[in-house]
Amino acid sequence: MASLIFVTHPEVVIDPNQPVPEWPLNAIGRARMERFAETLAGKNVSAVYASTERKAMDGAEIVAGRLGLPYRTDEHLGENDRSATGYVAPPEFWEIVAEFFGRPHESVRGWERAIDAQARIVKAVTSVARDEPTSGDIVIVSHGGVGCLLTAHLQGVAIGQESRPSHPGGGCYLVLDRDPLALRRDWRVIEDGFGA
Repeated sequence: MASLIFVTHPEVVIDPNQPVPEWPLNAIGRARMERFAETLAGKNVSAVYASTERKAMDGAEIVAGRLGLPYRTDEHLGENDRSATGYVAPPEFWEIVAEFFGRPHESVRGWERAIDAQARIVKAVTSVARDEPTSGDIVIVSHGGVGCLLTAHLQGVAIGQESRPSHPGGGCYLVLDRDPLALRRDWRVIEDGFGA
């Protein structure tokens, strides 16, 4: 049965003077994605997708390049919209994130509401799984926040009650069944590699 591998981008170059969606992967993040791409070589991956954010496209480019595939982008695979605040440094950032997941029906500091971001990511991933014409595995490189919202939907739990990626720098993945869309394997770090 074909899989959909939902990957959160790993470490990025944090630049408060640049819009967050334009941040690229840093050297550590690139190296981690390169090692993960190696574990996909020889598997049945037939398509690669990314959000339109630079860090996700960087990750998709690494995977697609290793597999000799093109990659496609979809803006609906993007992270929750935080443009109202732009970059917020920790620890304040993590306080806002906790509010975002804790009050999913409200816009926290002008951010996209969690329920809206969840509906968007679920629809986008479902569309990719359904509409991708190839029959093999699909890799989607996306983001941790919407990955958690997707997980809540797949686990049938309230937003904020889902299992979470364990690596603080990102670079974790879920394995889903393509048809029907269902969670097959919960979060793992990309260092675990992709197995059957």
